[in-house]
Amino acid sequence: MAYPDDLLSQNEEVVVHSHPHFKMLIFPFVAFVITIAAAVWLLLLAQDATAPWNNVAMIAIGVVALVLVVWLFLTPLVRWRTTHFIVTTDRLIAREGVLKRTGIDIPMSRINSVQFEHGLLDRVFGCGTLIIESASDEPLRFDDIPQVERVHTVIYREVNDNPYDDYQGQPGAGSGGAQNTEPLPRNHPPRGRRR
Repeated sequence: MAYPDDLLSQNEEVVVHSHPHFKMLIFPFVAFVITIAAAVWLLLLAQDATAPWNNVAMIAIGVVALVLVVWLFLTPLVRWRTTHFIVTTDRLIAREGVLKRTGIDIPMSRINSVQFEHGLLDRVFGCGTLIIESASDEPLRFDDIPQVERVHTVIYREVNDNPYDDYQGQPGAGSGGAQNTEPLPRNHPPRGRRR
């Protein structure tokens, strides 16, 4: 699902938009399968009970199974689906929640450093934790980011996409020797996607 264009600033473009890695849905899926299997087995046992207890037992089993499916499977699925991690040309955006919606926007100019970490299991799944240090007191951690190394590189490039940090050599300077450099003029157009 694309991030709504009407929420972006003028000339702002989405570079990365992802949900957390599907790894966070493995336990809920296993819980769903176990709940359904246990409910079917218990329903087969409840059929052999004497009337009217067989109907009472079947209704109770159905209600408990429904509550477990909603709590252990549907809730994490909706949480996963409504969690967004977005990198644009101007900011980093994180949104999550359905009833209680939370979010944070970090301008690229406020990001001091970006790190990633992933253990063995994360490397198997191709995800990891992204750690963003900004002007705030504590670093922000974003878990289960898919292709975390690529996202790390994209953010680093966006943070360092400053048109005033480019230097050009003096005309006539040889490629083998030292070059005299001077900053580009202030009216130099930005590089990359910021045009």
